Amino acid sequence: MLRFEVAADDLARSRFALSPAFELCCLLRALAYGECPLPPAWSARLRPAFERLRRTTALDAALALNVPGGGADFTAPPPSGLAQTWAEDLAAIRATPAAVARREITALIAAHPVRDPHVRAVLDAEDAVAWLAAALDRAWHDLLAPDWPRVRAVCERDVQHRLAVIGARGWAATVSGLQPGSVWRRGGLELTDVSGGLEPVRLRGEGLLLIPSVFVGPRGACHHEEPWPKTVIYAARGTAALLDTSSEAPPEVLAGLLGRTRALILLELAAPASTTQLARSLGLAPGAVGDHLTVLRRAGLLDRARTGRSVLYRRTPLGDALAAGAPQHDR
Repeated sequence: MLRFEVAADDLARSRFALSPAFELCCLLRALAYGECPLPPAWSARLRPAFERLRRTTALDAALALNVPGGGADFTAPPPSGLAQTWAEDLAAIRATPAAVARREITALIAAHPVRDPHVRAVLDAEDAVAWLAAALDRAWHDLLAPDWPRVRAVCERDVQHRLAVIGARGWAATVSGLQPGSVWRRGGLELTDVSGGLEPVRLRGEGLLLIPSVFVGPRGACHHEEPWPKTVIYAARGTAALLDTSSEAPPEVLAGLLGRTRALILLELAAPASTTQLARSLGLAPGAVGDHLTVLRRAGLLDRARTGRSVLYRRTPLGDALAAGAPQHDR
């Protein structure tokens, strides 16, 4: 069990962030080792590019530093906030001091010996960081960048949900249940499924970093040693719906009634979302999404409410009933 001791000032400094680099590393481990098995449709779509990258770049060297259960910290640097971009992560990876990279590479090789001479040559090279950064950059653009707007939208919507829970019920309710076995008890967050020392981890006023993830898997992950801040990474709400390609086409009857795009929007709003998030999730122009939202709202299927700077749309009871009944009509 791992326990984070959380004082009042830690709660005030706790925050959410997104990590493109961490998502990429999780996706690579899923494709290479099946650590978080991808749905067959996603695996079939990504595997040809993944195998091509293994033949034509130093991706196998990056995989040697991202083994099941963990990896080298410098390949997934800590994010700074919700607006984190891959360009920022890549710059941080490239800026890794050679001594830091060499220390982490040596530790990974000692724990997980590398037998492929070509991989070992990359890891032993003086410019190993440059080789690894280039391979990860290619992997990002070929494997994750096309889906990143949808992945990011799912994570952003999760954060909005958690922030609403904080406002209504407090931090304890928010962090309980982030991962299997996670519970708030006596002023601290306990992760019963995570290995830890006998002594609790004290945040010392730094706060806790919370990162929703699509590819981390249901058990999540955490960091409690430098260079990362004290971090809990958890599976974002809506991940299953994103990865389920069978939900990409709306039921025929619902599409016939509303039109395909409006039916997709109605089904996507199982959780509240903004116009921008819906546009990212569905790959549509924000203006077109806004027009469809107006029609659905006038029909009484949606309502909207302002949360901070965002306007979130959600289904009305009528919209819920129509969305819930659609699959049955299609049988």
